[in-house]
Amino acid sequence: MPPRTRSPLPLSRAQARRIWLRAQRLDEAAPFGAGPQATPAAIAHLGYVQIDTINVIERCHHHILFSRIPDYRREHLVQAQTHDKTVLEYWTHALSYVPAADLRYLLPAMKRHRAEPKRWSAVGSREDSRKLLARIRREGALTIRDIDSEELIEKTHLWASKKPSKGLLERAFYDGELVISARAGMLKTYELIERHFGWEKRPAPATERQVTAHRLDRALRAQGVVSLESICHLDAPAKAAVAELIAARVRRRELVPVALEGAATQAHWAPPALLEAACAPPDGDRIHILSPFDPLVIQRRRLAAFFGYEHRFEAYLPAQKRVFGYFGLPLLAGDRFVAVADLKTDRAARKLLVQRWTWLEPDPPAQLRRAVDDAMHRFERFQLA
Repeated sequence: MPPRTRSPLPLSRAQARRIWLRAQRLDEAAPFGAGPQATPAAIAHLGYVQIDTINVIERCHHHILFSRIPDYRREHLVQAQTHDKTVLEYWTHALSYVPAADLRYLLPAMKRHRAEPKRWSAVGSREDSRKLLARIRREGALTIRDIDSEELIEKTHLWASKKPSKGLLERAFYDGELVISARAGMLKTYELIERHFGWEKRPAPATERQVTAHRLDRALRAQGVVSLESICHLDAPAKAAVAELIAARVRRRELVPVALEGAATQAHWAPPALLEAACAPPDGDRIHILSPFDPLVIQRRRLAAFFGYEHRFEAYLPAQKRVFGYFGLPLLAGDRFVAVADLKTDRAARKLLVQRWTWLEPDPPAQLRRAVDDAMHRFERFQLA
C-alpha cells in the first residue's frame, strides 16, 4: 500500500457520495447533451459501460446510458460502434463498451492473451483459427449464425455451452485479431480489426506504465475518490503498480489521502482540488432507476461504504431466498437510495410489470412518491420505445 506521507484528510460520507455522483454524472439532468454524440461522450467519461445478457428489462448497456442521457436511443450505440467506430467492445472487469480512443491501452492485454494458447485449447488449434480468419478476410464480417451448425462441446459453465466455432471467434476477439463490428441483441458480428478501423498499420501499444496511469486516471475521472480496490476492481494483479503510482502522485501532491467516514481502515485518495470544490447535494426529486451493473452499483462494498446501502443481486438465488427479487433495480433520489424495484418488461403486452417493490425509507413522503411515479413512467417509455 502506498505510504501516507501526510495525515489523511477527513471526508464525510455525505461529501464522498456527492463527489462520486458528480464524477458519475448522476447529479444533473443531461450531462452529456443530446443526440447521437452523447453516447460516445458518456462512454469516454465513464471509461466503460458493462454488457450483460440478462434481458428481463432492457439490457444493462442501454440502461446505463439511458440513466445519463434522457433522450438516449439504441440506434445511437449502433452508430457509435458500427458506423462512427468511436466505441468498441472488450474486457474490463467484464465485457464492456469502451472508448475506441483507449484501444492502445488494451493492446498489451490482447498480446498477453495470444501468449496463453492453453486457455483456449479445447476450442480448436491455431490452424483452425487461421482458417477462420482467412474466411473472414475472403468473405467479409460474419456472425456465429453464418458458420455451419456443429455439435456443442461439453459445458464448461453452468449457464452456457459453446460450439467450437464460437470459441474460435471469441479467442480471435480476445487476441485482438477480430473486433465486434456490430451487435443485434446478443448476436455479434465479427470483423478483422484492421479492416474495421481502416488501419494501414496497427497502432503502437501503450507501455505498462502508461496502462497503469490510464487505469488510475480513468478511476479518478469516474469515481472522484478512489481506493486500490475501486481502481483495480476484479484485477488484483494490477494493484502493486497502481499503488506505486499513487505513492508518487501523493509525493508530488497531485493526490492526497483521505479518511472516509465509517471506512477508516481502507485507504482512499483524491485530487486536492476536488476536495476543495464545493459540492452541493443533488436534487432529491431527480430519480435514477439504476441497473445492478451500473458503475455506481457494481462495486458493492464501495457502494455500502459511501451510501450505507447494501445492494443484493439475486438473479441466481432460489426464489425463497430473495429479498429484493430476481432483478432488483435500486432507485436513487438525489444522493440516497430510497427503494428497490424488481421489474420485468412484458414486451408482448407492452407493459412494465412491477414484480416486487421495497421501500428503503419508512413512510416515504408524497413528493418523493410523485417523483418516483414520474421516473417509472419515463422508464417504461424507454423500455417500450
